[in-house]
Amino acid sequence: MRARSAEYITAAAKPRGYPPAAGPEIAFAGRSNVGKSSLINALAGVSGLARTSRTPGRTRLLHWFAIRPPKGKDIAFVDLPGFGYAKVSKTERESWRPLVEGYLANRQVLRAVVLLIDCRRGVQDEERDLAAWIEELGVPVIPVLTKIDKIPKSKRKPIADEARRELGAGPAPICFSALKNLGSEALWGSIAKAVTAPKPG
Repeated sequence: MRARSAEYITAAAKPRGYPPAAGPEIAFAGRSNVGKSSLINALAGVSGLARTSRTPGRTRLLHWFAIRPPKGKDIAFVDLPGFGYAKVSKTERESWRPLVEGYLANRQVLRAVVLLIDCRRGVQDEERDLAAWIEELGVPVIPVLTKIDKIPKSKRKPIADEARRELGAGPAPICFSALKNLGSEALWGSIAKAVTAPKPG
């Protein structure tokens, strides 16, 4: 399952550079090299829509994409800078925090955050803290375990169950593989629910 169409809109480093809030937005967050760009490309059905790189930390801005989902009204995907062990200075990584946190706390059209977690690493403190903070904002979190093709089928459910326990109350993580085209339908379903649900508050 993939989008009917997808195209790049713009990038921004500050709120004044954000595109007009024309419709619902779904943000994507995760550690550097968790497979975020590959996941966005797989959902969109457009190879290279979101840049992939072997160098972690290449996404240093917020990036917007105009998406026509398989069903329903148009939405936007927002690719957030990766966190974790990106090969950049600690000072630079810290400079991204106000950018990301400001967007997540203040963007009124944000409907959910897709939180990507490498299935081989499991939930780390950063993912746990970010998920809790986003939920405090009243924004739904959609957890996704990436690179699931790297794990034997017999171990996938136990890993997903453990990730759900680590993240606390919330939906079961979606097992996803861009390489094997696994999980796209389930993820699109979760996105559709988030977009059509009434916004809290």
